[in-house]
Amino acid sequence: MNDTPNDSAGLAAFLGKARRVVVFTGAGISTKSGIPDFRSPGGIWTRMAPIDFSDFLRSADMRKEAWRRRFAMEETFASVKPNAGHIAVADLVRRGLVTHVITQNIDNLHQDSSVPATQIIELHGNTRYAKCLACGRRMDLEPIRTHFEMHGEAPDCPDCGGLMKTATISFGQAMPELEMERATEATLACDLFLVLGSSLVVYPAAGFPVMAKRNRAKLVIVNREATEQDEIADLALHSEIGAALRGAVDLLVP
Repeated sequence: MNDTPNDSAGLAAFLGKARRVVVFTGAGISTKSGIPDFRSPGGIWTRMAPIDFSDFLRSADMRKEAWRRRFAMEETFASVKPNAGHIAVADLVRRGLVTHVITQNIDNLHQDSSVPATQIIELHGNTRYAKCLACGRRMDLEPIRTHFEMHGEAPDCPDCGGLMKTATISFGQAMPELEMERATEATLACDLFLVLGSSLVVYPAAGFPVMAKRNRAKLVIVNREATEQDEIADLALHSEIGAALRGAVDLLVP
């Protein structure tokens, strides 16, 4: 796969005509930062099955395994930095062109790239902190890790005694209602829906590009591999995200 100046020029042409852009990101935007793409061949989920939410609730052993896996990834999540793709998205937000970033990612890299949290919609949650499943209390991971290493299990919520879980959406867990509502509103208000690094196979999140297209927004997809929605896109690029998007942003009138 080779990136060409034409990829950036084509993308810049759509950005230059847009007034309200929604960016939709998937795992592909973060792989250059060192975050594994869980679903790709050789990814984590090809080596170990994800833990279903119902199993997390019913089994102390499954909860222990879920936390073990999370802390095994701590060095990776703690050391990664936004890459050129994240920085280019943040530039578009600062210009006022991008109204919202809807992301399937849990890595916090859009926040780290200086996109305001109020403009980020995390459909699948965030792995950088934990929440109580009963009362919703937010908790940093470090005290949970200390307790886990001492006792072999995560502590209960200090407020209500409920189960603590990373603030991510697991398989079998209901999608967050507020974030889904915000994503719907943003999608219906945009005139360009820009997909970056998503295979568009995980629903209901993958329904937002279709929603935008049906609402007469332009649809542009930038992903290393072809997606099932390429055929409805106004532009589909199989390019390296950082290079293509950075080049497009640099072509825009300041």
